[in-house]
Amino acid sequence: MLQNKITQLFNIKYPIIQGGMIWASGHKLVTAVSNAGGLGLIGAGSMYPEVLREHIQKTKAGTDKPYGVNVPLLYTDLEEILEIIIEEKVPIVFTSAGNPKTYTKRLKDAGITVVHVVSSVKFALKSQEAGVDAVVAEGFEAGGHNGREESTTMTLIPQVAKAIDIPLIAAGGIATGRGMLAAMILGADGVQVGSRFVATNEASSHINFKKAVVEAAEGATHLTLKELAPVRMMRNKFWNDVQELYKTAPTPEALKTLLGRARAKKGMFEGDMNDGELEIGQVSGLIDDIIPAAQVVKDMVAEYEEARKELLNKSLDG
Repeated sequence: MLQNKITQLFNIKYPIIQGGMIWASGHKLVTAVSNAGGLGLIGAGSMYPEVLREHIQKTKAGTDKPYGVNVPLLYTDLEEILEIIIEEKVPIVFTSAGNPKTYTKRLKDAGITVVHVVSSVKFALKSQEAGVDAVVAEGFEAGGHNGREESTTMTLIPQVAKAIDIPLIAAGGIATGRGMLAAMILGADGVQVGSRFVATNEASSHINFKKAVVEAAEGATHLTLKELAPVRMMRNKFWNDVQELYKTAPTPEALKTLLGRARAKKGMFEGDMNDGELEIGQVSGLIDDIIPAAQVVKDMVAEYEEARKELLNKSLDG
């Protein structure tokens, strides 16, 4: 029942894509997800070029299944990153945070399947025009950097599905099989899951961060720093410092000064729960345990099937 345009496009068993998250999506997580039947994505956004090459090579050694790399197009070492991806014959690339028109042809000419992440119908159409093979439409429930439109997944997915002809992947607020079914009913062909995979054994994020995700409740995350680049993060001392600075009507330069460098690394990778930037989605309130990544895939598929049957039975009863 789960074979569709996305599984065919990527040659995977289930239409479940593990988000290529900074400081969480290394080769161990990617390998585990791909081996479980989903699509694992290496998060290149937090890797120096040679570190990315190492993770690509270790992924290839750990699985014979499809995998990919997520590349933010604002990356400082973008040219070197793209050369490594082409040299290593990475089969799938997800691009984000930039204009897909700039690099899509180059990647596709190298035989790579290209997907672009968008937050609006406008950019979904631009991505389709640029020749991408699929788009990820991400609602602002998602953790990390978000679009400025603040469109929710519930409203964004059906609008994008109506506007484009290429396969659509839903992201933002999806961590369960029921969420997956809801996204598919709204018009998605697959789902991209981030926060749920942060709280797995194989994620490279710090155990302190994983535990904080599990302990998070409703309202634990907020979207902020819109003057720089909107980002959803967990409330902690750093978040409080940002809110205090906002009381002074700060300039973007003042916000940049407070943010400093490597703030996300300090929180998510090094485990500083006070002064680190803790990027995670609203759906963290539904995450209650740290489990193997393969179990996440298995549980999502089982719950999807159960929920689909329940929905069918309700329809028949009606």
